[in-house]
Amino acid sequence: IAASPPIIFADEPTGNLDTKNSQDVVDLLLKASRYYQQTILMITHNTNLTSCMDRVLRVRDGRLKDLGGVQA
Repeated sequence: IAASPPIIFADEPTGNLDTKNSQDVVDLLLKASRYYQQTILMITHNTNLTSCMDRVLRVRDGRLKDLGGVQA
């Protein structure tokens, strides 16, 4: 994040965190991505985190099942 890459790849960034720390990490990623105009590609099993994302793609059994329209 500090080097301001155009894309941030985050594989389960909140995987072993409690609820509060998970939200803190996501808030930090979102704040940084907006400030530096970065795209975040996050892989997560935590569906609670998807509510604050612009677009959510869903994969089931190794296949893309939902292209996830842009959130308003």
